[in-house]
Amino acid sequence: MHLVPVSVESIRINQPLPFPLMDKNGVLLAKRSFVIDSKEDLAEIAQRGGGLYIDVADSEAHHRAYVGRLHSLVRTGKSLGEIADAKITGDLLDNRNAQENERADWLDLQVQTNALLRDTQPSHFMDKLERLNTQLNRHSRSNPDGTLFALMQLSATEVRMYSATHSMLVSVMCGLAAREVLKWSPEQQDSLSKAALTMNLGMTSLQDQLTRQAEALTPVQRRAIDAHAQKSVEMLTDMGVTDAVWLDAVRDHHTQVPGPLQSRAPGQQLARLIQRADMFAARLSPRAGRVPISPAAAMQACYFDENRQVDEAGAALIKAVGIYQPGSFVRLATDEVAVVIKRGQNTSTPRVAVLVNRSGMPTLEPTIRETSTRDFRIVASVPHREVKVQINLERLLPLTAAPASDRPW
Repeated sequence: MHLVPVSVESIRINQPLPFPLMDKNGVLLAKRSFVIDSKEDLAEIAQRGGGLYIDVADSEAHHRAYVGRLHSLVRTGKSLGEIADAKITGDLLDNRNAQENERADWLDLQVQTNALLRDTQPSHFMDKLERLNTQLNRHSRSNPDGTLFALMQLSATEVRMYSATHSMLVSVMCGLAAREVLKWSPEQQDSLSKAALTMNLGMTSLQDQLTRQAEALTPVQRRAIDAHAQKSVEMLTDMGVTDAVWLDAVRDHHTQVPGPLQSRAPGQQLARLIQRADMFAARLSPRAGRVPISPAAAMQACYFDENRQVDEAGAALIKAVGIYQPGSFVRLATDEVAVVIKRGQNTSTPRVAVLVNRSGMPTLEPTIRETSTRDFRIVASVPHREVKVQINLERLLPLTAAPASDRPW
Protein backbone atom coordinates (compact mmCIF):
# COMPACT_ATOMS: atom_id res chain seq x y z
CA MET A 1 0.00 0.00 0.00
CA HIS A 2 1.34 3.42 -1.01
CA LEU A 3 -0.28 6.33 0.82
CA VAL A 4 -0.79 9.87 -0.42
CA PRO A 5 -2.07 12.79 1.69
CA VAL A 6 -5.43 14.48 1.05
CA SER A 7 -6.64 17.81 2.35
CA VAL A 8 -9.42 18.14 4.89
CA GLU A 9 -11.24 20.47 2.48
CA SER A 10 -11.54 17.71 -0.14
CA ILE A 11 -13.69 15.54 2.15
CA ARG A 12 -17.43 16.05 1.89
CA ILE A 13 -19.48 16.38 5.04
CA ASN A 14 -22.71 14.33 5.33
CA GLN A 15 -21.82 12.22 2.28
CA PRO A 16 -20.48 8.64 2.12
CA LEU A 17 -16.71 8.59 1.72
CA PRO A 18 -15.66 7.49 -1.80
CA PHE A 19 -12.50 5.87 -0.38
CA PRO A 20 -11.12 4.74 3.02
CA LEU A 21 -9.28 7.36 5.08
CA MET A 22 -6.09 6.29 6.85
CA ASP A 23 -3.39 7.80 9.00
CA LYS A 24 0.21 8.11 7.84
CA ASN A 25 0.94 4.55 8.96
CA GLY A 26 -1.95 3.04 7.03
CA VAL A 27 -4.19 2.55 10.07
CA LEU A 28 -7.84 2.83 9.04
CA LEU A 29 -9.56 5.97 10.34
CA ALA A 30 -12.84 5.73 8.40
CA LYS A 31 -14.18 3.06 6.04
CA ARG A 32 -15.34 3.70 2.51
CA SER A 33 -19.00 4.81 2.59
CA PHE A 34 -18.66 6.05 6.18
CA VAL A 35 -20.49 9.35 6.69
CA ILE A 36 -18.76 12.15 8.58
CA ASP A 37 -21.42 14.30 10.20
CA SER A 38 -19.62 17.58 10.83
CA LYS A 39 -16.45 19.56 10.18
CA GLU A 40 -15.64 19.15 13.85
CA ASP A 41 -15.77 15.35 13.54
CA LEU A 42 -13.59 15.50 10.44
CA ALA A 43 -11.05 17.73 12.21
CA GLU A 44 -10.94 15.28 15.13
CA ILE A 45 -10.33 12.34 12.78
CA ALA A 46 -7.57 14.23 10.97
CA GLN A 47 -5.92 15.26 14.24
CA ARG A 48 -6.09 11.73 15.60
CA GLY A 49 -4.39 10.39 12.50
CA GLY A 50 -1.79 13.13 12.16
CA GLY A 51 -3.37 14.04 8.82
CA LEU A 52 -5.53 12.22 6.29
CA TYR A 53 -4.17 9.73 3.74
CA ILE A 54 -5.60 7.50 1.03
CA ASP A 55 -4.17 4.58 -0.91
CA VAL A 56 -2.62 5.68 -4.18
CA ALA A 57 -5.01 3.26 -5.89
CA ASP A 58 -7.83 5.57 -4.80
CA SER A 59 -6.05 8.77 -5.69
CA GLU A 60 -7.02 8.61 -9.36
CA ALA A 61 -10.67 9.28 -8.54
CA HIS A 62 -9.59 12.07 -6.23
CA HIS A 63 -7.44 13.61 -8.95
CA ARG A 64 -10.12 13.27 -11.65
CA ALA A 65 -12.60 15.09 -9.46
CA TYR A 66 -10.11 17.89 -8.84
CA VAL A 67 -9.23 18.29 -12.54
CA GLY A 68 -12.88 18.25 -13.47
CA ARG A 69 -13.50 21.02 -10.98
CA LEU A 70 -10.77 23.16 -12.53
CA HIS A 71 -12.14 22.69 -16.05
CA SER A 72 -15.61 23.61 -14.85
CA LEU A 73 -14.36 26.82 -13.26
CA VAL A 74 -12.47 27.78 -16.42
CA ARG A 75 -15.49 27.13 -18.67
CA THR A 76 -17.74 29.29 -16.50
CA GLY A 77 -15.29 32.21 -16.53
CA LYS A 78 -14.35 32.21 -12.83
CA SER A 79 -11.54 34.44 -11.63
CA LEU A 80 -8.00 33.18 -11.22
CA GLY A 81 -8.36 33.59 -7.47
CA GLU A 82 -11.41 31.33 -7.38
CA ILE A 83 -9.65 28.76 -9.55
CA ALA A 84 -6.56 28.83 -7.33
CA ASP A 85 -8.72 28.22 -4.26
CA ALA A 86 -10.66 25.37 -5.85
CA LYS A 87 -11.37 22.42 -3.58
CA ILE A 88 -13.07 19.14 -4.29
CA THR A 89 -16.47 19.95 -2.90
CA GLY A 90 -19.99 20.48 -4.14
CA ASP A 91 -21.20 18.18 -6.90
CA LEU A 92 -17.81 16.81 -7.92
CA LEU A 93 -18.16 13.42 -6.30
CA ASP A 94 -21.93 13.08 -6.63
CA ASN A 95 -21.77 10.64 -9.54
CA ARG A 96 -19.12 8.51 -7.84
CA ASN A 97 -20.99 8.60 -4.53
CA ALA A 98 -24.19 7.59 -6.29
CA GLN A 99 -22.42 4.60 -7.84
CA GLU A 100 -20.93 3.63 -4.46
CA ASN A 101 -24.33 3.91 -2.79
CA GLU A 102 -25.83 1.47 -5.27
CA ARG A 103 -23.55 -1.25 -3.90
CA ALA A 104 -24.78 -1.86 -0.40
CA ASP A 105 -22.08 -2.42 2.20
CA TRP A 106 -24.18 -4.44 4.64
CA LEU A 107 -21.52 -4.74 7.30
CA ASP A 108 -21.12 -0.97 7.25
CA LEU A 109 -24.90 -0.45 7.41
CA GLN A 110 -24.94 -2.79 10.38
CA VAL A 111 -22.33 -0.65 12.13
CA GLN A 112 -24.20 2.55 11.24
CA THR A 113 -27.46 1.21 12.66
CA ASN A 114 -25.75 -0.01 15.81
CA ALA A 115 -24.18 3.42 16.34
CA LEU A 116 -27.50 5.17 15.67
CA LEU A 117 -29.42 3.12 18.24
CA ARG A 118 -26.77 3.67 20.88
CA ASP A 119 -25.94 7.35 20.28
CA THR A 120 -29.27 9.09 20.71
CA GLN A 121 -28.14 12.72 20.75
CA PRO A 122 -31.04 14.86 19.48
CA SER A 123 -28.73 16.97 17.32
CA HIS A 124 -27.61 13.98 15.25
CA PHE A 125 -30.19 11.25 15.68
CA MET A 126 -32.91 12.38 13.29
CA ASP A 127 -30.51 13.16 10.44
CA LYS A 128 -28.77 9.81 10.84
CA LEU A 129 -32.08 7.96 11.03
CA GLU A 130 -33.35 9.68 7.88
CA ARG A 131 -30.16 8.79 6.03
CA LEU A 132 -30.28 5.15 7.17
CA ASN A 133 -33.96 4.83 6.30
CA THR A 134 -33.31 6.30 2.84
CA GLN A 135 -30.49 3.84 2.18
CA LEU A 136 -32.53 0.82 3.28
CA ASN A 137 -35.51 1.90 1.17
CA ARG A 138 -33.31 2.46 -1.87
CA HIS A 139 -31.72 -0.98 -1.59
CA SER A 140 -35.02 -2.75 -0.89
CA ARG A 141 -36.55 -1.13 -3.97
CA SER A 142 -33.62 -1.64 -6.35
CA ASN A 143 -32.85 -5.20 -5.20
CA PRO A 144 -35.37 -6.50 -2.66
CA ASP A 145 -34.10 -10.08 -2.94
CA GLY A 146 -30.51 -9.04 -2.31
CA THR A 147 -31.57 -6.92 0.65
CA LEU A 148 -33.50 -9.80 2.21
CA PHE A 149 -30.64 -12.19 1.44
CA ALA A 150 -28.04 -10.07 3.22
CA LEU A 151 -30.17 -9.33 6.27
CA MET A 152 -31.39 -12.92 6.63
CA GLN A 153 -27.81 -14.16 6.56
CA LEU A 154 -26.60 -11.55 9.05
CA SER A 155 -29.54 -12.25 11.37
CA ALA A 156 -28.67 -15.94 11.43
CA THR A 157 -24.99 -15.37 12.24
CA GLU A 158 -24.53 -12.02 14.03
CA VAL A 159 -25.06 -11.71 17.78
CA ARG A 160 -22.82 -8.78 18.70
CA MET A 161 -25.06 -6.26 16.92
CA TYR A 162 -28.28 -8.21 17.13
CA SER A 163 -30.52 -5.22 17.85
CA ALA A 164 -29.27 -3.34 14.79
CA THR A 165 -29.58 -6.28 12.40
CA HIS A 166 -32.97 -7.24 13.78
CA SER A 167 -34.41 -3.74 13.36
CA MET A 168 -33.17 -3.52 9.75
CA LEU A 169 -34.67 -6.89 8.83
CA VAL A 170 -38.03 -6.06 10.43
CA SER A 171 -38.08 -2.66 8.72
CA VAL A 172 -37.35 -4.14 5.27
CA MET A 173 -39.86 -6.98 5.65
CA CYS A 174 -42.59 -4.61 6.78
CA GLY A 175 -41.74 -2.18 3.99
CA LEU A 176 -42.08 -4.88 1.33
CA ALA A 177 -45.41 -6.07 2.74
CA ALA A 178 -46.77 -2.52 2.97
CA ARG A 179 -45.64 -1.60 -0.56
CA GLU A 180 -46.19 -4.81 -2.55
CA VAL A 181 -49.17 -6.40 -0.81
CA LEU A 182 -51.11 -3.99 1.41
CA LYS A 183 -50.57 -1.03 -0.95
CA TRP A 184 -50.22 1.44 1.90
CA SER A 185 -49.55 5.09 1.14
CA PRO A 186 -45.95 6.44 0.99
CA GLU A 187 -46.66 8.31 4.23
CA GLN A 188 -47.70 5.09 5.98
CA GLN A 189 -44.68 3.27 4.60
CA ASP A 190 -42.34 5.99 5.88
CA SER A 191 -43.83 5.94 9.38
CA LEU A 192 -43.74 2.13 9.34
CA SER A 193 -40.09 1.74 8.38
CA LYS A 194 -38.95 4.33 10.93
CA ALA A 195 -41.08 2.76 13.66
CA ALA A 196 -39.54 -0.64 12.94
CA LEU A 197 -36.02 0.79 13.09
CA THR A 198 -36.67 2.50 16.43
CA MET A 199 -39.08 0.08 18.16
CA ASN A 200 -36.40 -1.17 20.59
CA LEU A 201 -34.56 2.11 21.09
CA GLY A 202 -35.26 1.89 24.84
CA MET A 203 -33.42 -1.43 25.25
CA THR A 204 -30.74 -1.65 22.56
CA SER A 205 -27.88 -2.55 24.91
CA LEU A 206 -30.02 -4.97 26.90
CA GLN A 207 -31.26 -6.66 23.74
CA ASP A 208 -27.69 -7.25 22.56
CA GLN A 209 -26.76 -8.53 26.02
CA LEU A 210 -29.63 -11.00 26.15
CA THR A 211 -28.56 -12.74 22.94
CA ARG A 212 -25.40 -13.84 24.76
CA GLN A 213 -27.06 -14.63 28.10
CA ALA A 214 -27.86 -18.28 28.80
CA GLU A 215 -29.31 -17.61 32.25
CA ALA A 216 -32.95 -16.76 32.93
CA LEU A 217 -34.02 -13.11 32.94
CA THR A 218 -33.48 -11.23 36.17
CA PRO A 219 -36.39 -9.24 37.67
CA VAL A 220 -34.63 -6.01 36.65
CA GLN A 221 -34.25 -7.22 33.06
CA ARG A 222 -37.89 -8.31 32.91
CA ARG A 223 -39.05 -4.86 34.07
CA ALA A 224 -36.82 -3.19 31.47
CA ILE A 225 -38.26 -5.37 28.71
CA ASP A 226 -41.83 -4.66 29.83
CA ALA A 227 -41.14 -0.90 29.88
CA HIS A 228 -39.04 -0.60 26.73
CA ALA A 229 -41.82 0.29 24.29
CA GLN A 230 -42.98 3.27 26.36
CA LYS A 231 -39.36 4.26 27.04
CA SER A 232 -38.67 4.20 23.29
CA VAL A 233 -41.64 6.51 22.69
CA GLU A 234 -40.39 8.93 25.34
CA MET A 235 -36.90 8.96 23.85
CA LEU A 236 -38.27 9.60 20.35
CA THR A 237 -40.50 12.39 21.63
CA ASP A 238 -37.54 14.00 23.38
CA MET A 239 -35.68 13.92 20.07
CA GLY A 240 -38.44 15.78 18.27
CA VAL A 241 -40.59 13.04 16.73
CA THR A 242 -44.16 14.34 16.38
CA ASP A 243 -45.56 11.69 14.00
CA ALA A 244 -48.38 10.19 16.08
CA VAL A 245 -48.69 7.12 13.85
CA TRP A 246 -44.97 6.37 14.22
CA LEU A 247 -45.11 6.81 18.00
CA ASP A 248 -48.29 4.71 18.37
CA ALA A 249 -46.69 1.92 16.32
CA VAL A 250 -43.65 1.86 18.60
CA ARG A 251 -45.78 1.99 21.75
CA ASP A 252 -47.98 -0.93 20.66
CA HIS A 253 -45.56 -3.12 18.72
CA HIS A 254 -45.79 -5.88 21.35
CA THR A 255 -49.56 -5.75 21.67
CA GLN A 256 -51.08 -9.11 20.77
CA VAL A 257 -54.69 -8.56 19.72
CA PRO A 258 -56.06 -10.68 16.85
CA GLY A 259 -58.36 -9.31 14.17
CA PRO A 260 -58.32 -7.61 10.75
CA LEU A 261 -56.11 -4.61 10.08
CA GLN A 262 -58.88 -2.32 8.84
CA SER A 263 -60.63 -2.38 12.22
CA ARG A 264 -57.56 -0.84 13.88
CA ALA A 265 -56.40 2.75 14.24
CA PRO A 266 -53.58 3.74 11.84
CA GLY A 267 -50.82 3.36 14.41
CA GLN A 268 -52.15 -0.02 15.52
CA GLN A 269 -52.19 -1.27 11.92
CA LEU A 270 -48.48 -0.54 11.67
CA ALA A 271 -47.88 -2.02 15.11
CA ARG A 272 -49.52 -5.31 14.14
CA LEU A 273 -47.39 -5.69 11.02
CA ILE A 274 -44.25 -4.90 13.04
CA GLN A 275 -45.31 -7.35 15.77
CA ARG A 276 -45.64 -10.19 13.26
CA ALA A 277 -42.31 -9.41 11.54
CA ASP A 278 -40.63 -8.94 14.94
CA MET A 279 -41.80 -12.39 16.01
CA PHE A 280 -40.53 -13.96 12.80
CA ALA A 281 -37.10 -12.32 12.87
CA ALA A 282 -36.54 -13.02 16.58
CA ARG A 283 -37.03 -16.76 16.05
CA LEU A 284 -34.35 -16.84 13.35
CA SER A 285 -31.55 -15.44 15.45
CA PRO A 286 -29.07 -17.51 17.46
CA ARG A 287 -29.24 -17.05 21.22
CA ALA A 288 -27.07 -18.41 24.01
CA GLY A 289 -30.17 -19.90 25.64
CA ARG A 290 -31.75 -21.55 22.58
CA VAL A 291 -31.12 -22.51 18.98
CA PRO A 292 -32.89 -20.67 16.15
CA ILE A 293 -35.62 -22.38 14.16
CA SER A 294 -35.82 -22.61 10.40
CA PRO A 295 -37.22 -19.59 8.50
CA ALA A 296 -40.14 -21.63 7.19
CA ALA A 297 -41.13 -22.64 10.74
CA ALA A 298 -40.69 -19.06 11.96
CA MET A 299 -42.86 -17.76 9.16
CA GLN A 300 -45.58 -20.31 9.90
CA ALA A 301 -45.66 -19.09 13.51
CA CYS A 302 -46.44 -15.53 12.42
CA TYR A 303 -49.00 -16.65 9.83
CA PHE A 304 -51.54 -17.67 12.48
CA ASP A 305 -52.88 -15.29 15.12
CA GLU A 306 -53.52 -15.83 18.83
CA ASN A 307 -56.76 -17.69 18.00
CA ARG A 308 -55.02 -19.96 15.45
CA GLN A 309 -56.72 -18.11 12.61
CA VAL A 310 -54.95 -16.74 9.54
CA ASP A 311 -53.51 -13.35 10.52
CA GLU A 312 -53.88 -10.62 7.90
CA ALA A 313 -50.55 -8.98 8.71
CA GLY A 314 -48.73 -12.33 8.84
CA ALA A 315 -50.24 -13.39 5.53
CA ALA A 316 -49.11 -10.11 3.94
CA LEU A 317 -45.57 -10.74 5.13
CA ILE A 318 -45.51 -14.27 3.70
CA LYS A 319 -46.87 -13.04 0.38
CA ALA A 320 -44.21 -10.32 0.29
CA VAL A 321 -41.11 -12.29 1.28
CA GLY A 322 -42.14 -15.88 0.57
CA ILE A 323 -42.32 -19.05 2.65
CA TYR A 324 -38.67 -19.59 1.74
CA GLN A 325 -37.06 -16.16 1.92
CA PRO A 326 -33.86 -15.10 0.13
CA GLY A 327 -30.97 -16.01 2.40
CA SER A 328 -32.64 -19.12 3.83
CA PHE A 329 -31.58 -22.73 3.15
CA VAL A 330 -33.66 -25.52 1.60
CA ARG A 331 -33.30 -29.15 0.62
CA LEU A 332 -34.37 -30.09 -2.91
CA ALA A 333 -35.89 -33.29 -4.26
CA THR A 334 -32.43 -34.05 -5.65
CA ASP A 335 -31.15 -34.13 -2.02
CA GLU A 336 -29.04 -31.03 -2.75
CA VAL A 337 -28.89 -28.19 -0.21
CA ALA A 338 -29.36 -24.72 -1.67
CA VAL A 339 -29.66 -21.13 -0.55
CA VAL A 340 -32.63 -19.10 -1.77
CA ILE A 341 -31.51 -16.18 -3.95
CA LYS A 342 -34.78 -14.84 -5.40
CA ARG A 343 -38.48 -14.98 -4.61
CA GLY A 344 -40.53 -16.85 -7.20
CA GLN A 345 -43.87 -16.53 -8.92
CA ASN A 346 -45.51 -17.86 -5.79
CA THR A 347 -44.45 -18.04 -2.16
CA SER A 348 -43.14 -21.61 -2.30
CA THR A 349 -41.14 -21.74 -5.56
CA PRO A 350 -38.10 -19.47 -5.26
CA ARG A 351 -34.94 -19.52 -7.34
CA VAL A 352 -32.05 -21.15 -5.46
CA ALA A 353 -28.31 -21.71 -5.73
CA VAL A 354 -27.02 -25.18 -4.83
CA LEU A 355 -24.17 -25.05 -2.30
CA VAL A 356 -24.02 -28.72 -1.21
CA ASN A 357 -24.39 -31.54 -3.73
CA ARG A 358 -26.32 -34.78 -3.19
CA SER A 359 -23.15 -36.42 -1.85
CA GLY A 360 -22.94 -33.84 0.90
CA MET A 361 -19.93 -32.06 -0.59
CA PRO A 362 -19.73 -28.27 -1.14
CA THR A 363 -20.03 -27.25 -4.78
CA LEU A 364 -17.14 -25.43 -6.43
CA GLU A 365 -19.56 -22.96 -8.00
CA PRO A 366 -23.22 -22.41 -7.03
CA THR A 367 -25.64 -24.07 -9.47
CA ILE A 368 -28.90 -22.22 -10.14
CA ARG A 369 -32.14 -24.19 -9.81
CA GLU A 370 -35.75 -23.18 -10.44
CA THR A 371 -37.81 -24.89 -7.74
CA SER A 372 -41.02 -24.47 -9.74
CA THR A 373 -39.94 -27.54 -11.73
CA ARG A 374 -40.83 -30.92 -10.25
CA ASP A 375 -37.30 -32.32 -10.38
CA PHE A 376 -35.95 -29.48 -8.25
CA ARG A 377 -38.90 -28.85 -5.95
CA ILE A 378 -38.25 -27.96 -2.30
CA VAL A 379 -38.88 -30.81 0.11
CA ALA A 380 -37.73 -29.20 3.37
CA SER A 381 -36.44 -26.05 4.99
CA VAL A 382 -32.94 -26.42 6.46
CA PRO A 383 -31.92 -24.58 9.64
CA HIS A 384 -28.90 -22.34 9.20
CA ARG A 385 -26.92 -24.18 11.89
CA GLU A 386 -27.03 -27.41 9.86
CA VAL A 387 -25.34 -25.87 6.82
CA LYS A 388 -21.56 -25.89 7.22
CA VAL A 389 -20.79 -23.91 4.06
CA GLN A 390 -19.43 -20.41 4.66
CA ILE A 391 -21.56 -17.81 2.88
CA ASN A 392 -19.66 -15.13 0.98
CA LEU A 393 -22.04 -12.19 0.54
CA GLU A 394 -19.93 -10.50 -2.15
CA ARG A 395 -19.91 -13.69 -4.19
CA LEU A 396 -23.60 -14.57 -3.87
CA LEU A 397 -25.34 -11.19 -3.78
CA PRO A 398 -24.89 -10.62 -7.55
CA LEU A 399 -27.03 -13.73 -8.13
CA THR A 400 -29.95 -12.03 -6.39
CA ALA A 401 -29.98 -9.22 -8.95
CA ALA A 402 -30.34 -11.50 -11.98
CA PRO A 403 -33.56 -11.08 -14.01
CA ALA A 404 -36.51 -12.90 -12.49
CA SER A 405 -39.95 -13.93 -13.65
CA ASP A 406 -42.75 -11.47 -13.03
CA ARG A 407 -44.34 -11.55 -9.61
CA PRO A 408 -48.12 -11.74 -9.58
CA TRP A 409 -48.70 -8.76 -7.28
